[in-house]
Order: sequence, then C-alpha cells, then structure tokens
Amino acid sequence: MAVGGGVEVAVERLVGLLLERRVTLATAESLTGGMVGAVLTNVPGVSAVYRGGVVVYATDLKAKLAGVPEELLAAVGPVHPDTAAALARGVRERLEADYGLATTGVAGPDPQAGVEAGTVYVAAAGPGSVQVRKLQLSGDRAAVRRGSVQAVLELGAELVAEELD
Repeated sequence: MAVGGGVEVAVERLVGLLLERRVTLATAESLTGGMVGAVLTNVPGVSAVYRGGVVVYATDLKAKLAGVPEELLAAVGPVHPDTAAALARGVRERLEADYGLATTGVAGPDPQAGVEAGTVYVAAAGPGSVQVRKLQLSGDRAAVRRGSVQAVLELGAELVAEELD
C-alpha cells in the first residue's frame, strides 16, 4: 500500500512513542482489512513494539477473535462507538499488548444496515483509558480506508503521549 504524507507522519510518531516508552501495540481492523498492520510493519524496528493484529471483517469474528461481547453487537451493531471501544480493549487483552487500536465503519460505496458510507469509528485503548473518535469521511472506498488508517494512528499516538507523560 502506498503511504501518503499524513499516514507516514502519523505512523512514525506512534511507533516513535511506543519505542521510546517501551510499550506494545495490537490492532483490530474491520473496514481497513489489515492496512493499519501493513503500515505499521513498514516501519523498521517496529517488531520491538507491534505484537500483531486481527482482521475482523465479519461481525461474528469481532466477538470470536477480538472479544467484543455478542450482546453488544446484537444491541448496537458492528459500526458503533461502543463496538470500536470494545474492539480496541479486546485486542489489547487478547494479544497481551499495552495498547490496542481498532477501526470499524462503512467504506462504501453503499450504506450498510442504515449506516451511511464514510461513517467510521476509530478507537485506542490503553492501561488507563479508551478513546473513540467518529469520522465522517468522503470519497471512494480507498479514500475512506486511507483516512481511517491515518485517524487511528493519530489517535493511538495521542493516547500513548497522554497516558505516559
């Protein structure tokens, strides 16, 4: 995947913070389908901090692999701030990382279960807190996915910087 300037800056900041503080990261991805993990693993030395990730594109895998409670998925669906938060917490716990990042949303071009294309939730979970950000991205599928990758990396860097300062 070609990395744009914003994504490159975001991943370098996040990986730099993780390395500096000697903490680890795991990822749970839905609409980004492994793009976050791919961007992270492009960075030399990231193996010291990146534990791995899960691609949980299907709703049932969000529960089975990332630990999202089935009751939550039944109540609010896969594209919801609470689902994003549960994905980030769940992957952090299941992959035994200090921090977890998650993406969930609708890349488009069509709405999904009444959720408009371009609606995305990104989340970051750490030892002290979970942060979720709602995005309303425009453009084609590729643009929505790229924007999601950049946003989750930026959110992760913000959380690591806040928690460890």
